[in-house]
Amino acid sequence: MNYALENQAKTHYRSHKRALHIRNFFIYFFLILISVIWLIPFLYLIMQSFCSNYAPSFFFPYTPTAEHIAQGYPIWTGANYIKLFNDADYPFFRWYLNSLVIAIVSCAIETVMVLGTSYALSRLRFKMRQPLMKLMLILGMFPGFLSMVIIYFILKLVGIEKNIYSLILIYIAGSAMQYYIAKGFFDTIPRSLDEAAMIDGADKNTVFFKVIMPLSKPIVVYTILITFTAPWGDFMMASYLASGNQNMMTVAVGMQQMLSLEDKQTHFGEFCAGGVVVAVPIMILFFWLQKYYVEGITGGAVKG
Repeated sequence: MNYALENQAKTHYRSHKRALHIRNFFIYFFLILISVIWLIPFLYLIMQSFCSNYAPSFFFPYTPTAEHIAQGYPIWTGANYIKLFNDADYPFFRWYLNSLVIAIVSCAIETVMVLGTSYALSRLRFKMRQPLMKLMLILGMFPGFLSMVIIYFILKLVGIEKNIYSLILIYIAGSAMQYYIAKGFFDTIPRSLDEAAMIDGADKNTVFFKVIMPLSKPIVVYTILITFTAPWGDFMMASYLASGNQNMMTVAVGMQQMLSLEDKQTHFGEFCAGGVVVAVPIMILFFWLQKYYVEGITGGAVKG
């Protein structure tokens, strides 16, 4: 009897293991397929950035043989990257510099505001705390473009509607409403650390900068990445304020203008090269800080 039960258990185990392998095979196959589909546009962008001419029907450039050149096939070349920063039709370097200044300044100020607001809402208790948190969450649900017209007229009254610093002001104005992830992370840090530091004579600023911040590297990195990438890739507000002024355009607005030209085929290769140049800093940041980014998200999702 025991031998029969043992054989039955082994058979059931092998059957369960086989079913598990089959299920994992289809799951991994599906994930790999989705990954390949997701990567195709990026591969196409990179390949087209090295094409010698406008050839959207070709995925890979060809080797520069005489036959291919005579037939107009795209060949491997880095000319698009050279033309990108030297073309007289558009000041790409100016756009890139505008985006970099806006993103860095906005990132620095927003990070301080988000972390400060989140820590205050996590630790302090005051009468209107809960209504204030709910109000900020509700306001954050409305798309930003609904307020573009009134924001433009307010900036016009102040006299800075045609200045890149007006974009910085817009980005940092509502940054405190992004408190919820960072607040959830601060909620996971024991309050006893604050109390112990205060017993030793530390005030709230000292507790925040000397005790909490060294323990909050993941959420600091997460906040930096989010506050940097948002202005770096913003198009709607930046295009509305630029209004055709090339000196105020960011890379997102400028590259859209490149494809709006009458002879867009001439600039398609530079457009693809510009997409690669713009994506490289963000990719480096995410790969470099990926571990802290994930820890910041998961840590902030524990409590609300």
